[in-house]
Amino acid sequence: MTNPADLSAVDLIAAYRGKALSPVEVIEAVLSRIDAFEPRLHATYALDPEGAREAARQSEQRWARGEPAGTLDGVPITIKDNIATKGTPVPLGTAATILTPAVADAPPAARVREAGAVILGKTTMPDYGMLSSGLSSFHPLTRNPWDVNRNPGGSSAGAGAAAAAGYGPLHLGTDIGGSIRLPAGWCGVVGLKPSFGRVPVDPPYIGRVAGPIARTVADCALLMHVISRPDDRDHMSLPPASIEWQQLAPVARGLKLGLLLDIGVGMPPEPKVRAAIQAAAAAFADSGAQVEPLPPFLTRAMLDGLDRFWRVRAWSDMVGLPSERLDRVLPYIRKWAEGGAGISGLDAFRGFSQIMEMRAATLAACRGFDFVLAPTAPLPAFAAELASPIDDPARPFEHICFTVPFNMSDQPAISLNCGYTRERLPIGLQIIGRRFDDLGVLKMARLYEQVRPAQLPWPSF
Repeated sequence: MTNPADLSAVDLIAAYRGKALSPVEVIEAVLSRIDAFEPRLHATYALDPEGAREAARQSEQRWARGEPAGTLDGVPITIKDNIATKGTPVPLGTAATILTPAVADAPPAARVREAGAVILGKTTMPDYGMLSSGLSSFHPLTRNPWDVNRNPGGSSAGAGAAAAAGYGPLHLGTDIGGSIRLPAGWCGVVGLKPSFGRVPVDPPYIGRVAGPIARTVADCALLMHVISRPDDRDHMSLPPASIEWQQLAPVARGLKLGLLLDIGVGMPPEPKVRAAIQAAAAAFADSGAQVEPLPPFLTRAMLDGLDRFWRVRAWSDMVGLPSERLDRVLPYIRKWAEGGAGISGLDAFRGFSQIMEMRAATLAACRGFDFVLAPTAPLPAFAAELASPIDDPARPFEHICFTVPFNMSDQPAISLNCGYTRERLPIGLQIIGRRFDDLGVLKMARLYEQVRPAQLPWPSF
């Protein structure tokens, strides 16, 4: 019998409805899984077992009355450190933060609580979300369940690790340069970066989105149904839209797909990654899609311009910190941010202008295609202790070259597993859609779930 901790959210709801399982049984199974894995993974922050048990008991009573509170009643979920939950401090992954309890739930947390989800606690992230790594000055080092000597990626580090380990079916992350898709790819799970503005967040910022990480596409769609509901606190959010999130019947025939294996700058895909993406493209072609190469479009000036602007932005947040707090920032992040101290206003503006160039070039390159296929990352999971694959704050973004353009272009993009290395490390396939076609991206990912090779069993300790 499948351990309840490994059941999808879709299956849990069906089991609750059919009285085959209760939320109390499920929470106990998930907490047991966390007890077994967490001493090695360190994926959680502010874990609240007793609060989860009480929420599960209340959900059990609602299901017994036939009155579930909402779409996710009784389903376990974790929420990333930087998504505020009322009463819990938001450290932003850094020891430099003063720990003050949040006064209210941020929009995504509010939506899942309203829908009856059982919040297990928070998940870890690196300092200020500015690393694709499980390294943090506040949280213990988060590790990858497939190999604890490897990195889960980031900045939704704990969410990716928790999903692969089976800390319940649903996990909320955020993404401004790849922070949902990179850990999803390196942990072998599914991570959706929605269209910018599709999921209300607070505070909003260019490129920043919140989205689901789960083991299945259907579970990501289920969570999108809840978290895409409107919230006035996000003044950059899209107008509410009527989207049939769970209508995932896929059709590839007649679609034109771009195959992006060389984006023009940054780390090139390693041969094993390249081969896995090519095999995925062949599977789509066998399903009736037309697949054509997509030429490179990202330039060194664009990636370096983004780096300059983000350094200035990060340093503006840190420069006012008292010295004793600044000294607590992860040294890699502090050194990277200090690079913004000597950048002039003119050069900062030019850096921002390169972000706009990146946006325009990305949209122009994708214009002739219904969807684009690309690696999520150019390499498999790297060493756990490193801040990035290159581990050099002077070259921080070489490995996000396949993810960050689609933040700046507002396009929806999803990562899901498309194979493994000889060391049994997952390889992420990224599927990118046109702006606002979040449902189309989910449908294409669902199709690939159905045609991809058999998946390895989930990690166990």
